[in-house]
This record gives sequence, C-alpha cells and structure tokens, in this order.
Amino acid sequence: MSAQVAHFDIAGPSEGLARFYGVLLGWQVDERGPGYALLRPENGPGGAVVDAEEPRVTLGVTVADLTATVAAVEGLGGQVLMPPTDNGWVTKALVQDPAGNVVSLIQDAPR
Repeated sequence: MSAQVAHFDIAGPSEGLARFYGVLLGWQVDERGPGYALLRPENGPGGAVVDAEEPRVTLGVTVADLTATVAAVEGLGGQVLMPPTDNGWVTKALVQDPAGNVVSLIQDAPR
C-alpha cells in the first residue's frame, strides 16, 4: 500500500490565519467562506485553514482501501473518530493514533 500525504488542515481561530500562511510562505489563499480558506503551496499537497476553537494540524493521507485501513485502527491502539464518509469531494475517515494525533484517511482514487 502506498499511503501519501495528500492534504492538510490547519485549524484554530481563523482570524488572520490564512493571511499569515499566505504572506509568510507565499501560498495562494482562496477564501471559501467564513472560517474556511484553501491554501495552495506551489509544490506539494494543498491544504485548508479551518476555524476551530483549539489549534491543531491534521494530515490527510490517501490509502488504497479505506474500509480495511479504518478496520485496523482500533487493533493498533487507535480510535475511529469518524467512520468513512463521503463529503461530496472525497470519501474520508478521521482516526486518532495512540498518542492522540488526528489523521484524515482519504480513499485513493483508482488509477
């Protein structure tokens, strides 16, 4: 299985957060509404700024078989926070590793 980082979310109180990354790192910022902006680095995966009370960074990782990967989480000491869900763009699940880090698992598109 070839899992690759495909997306990232930077969450926190969003006032000025997208501008911070746009100016600091030269990333294109595409405001999509209150509390949400897409971040587009020149190279690498794209991401988003998401309004949230607590700061966190979440990596989005593509997996070949989302159902099987999610099924393995609890046996490895993790927790499923959101089962596989189609959000209209991708099908993804949110899981937490044994240390408490949240990872978004994204169904890789067939090639």
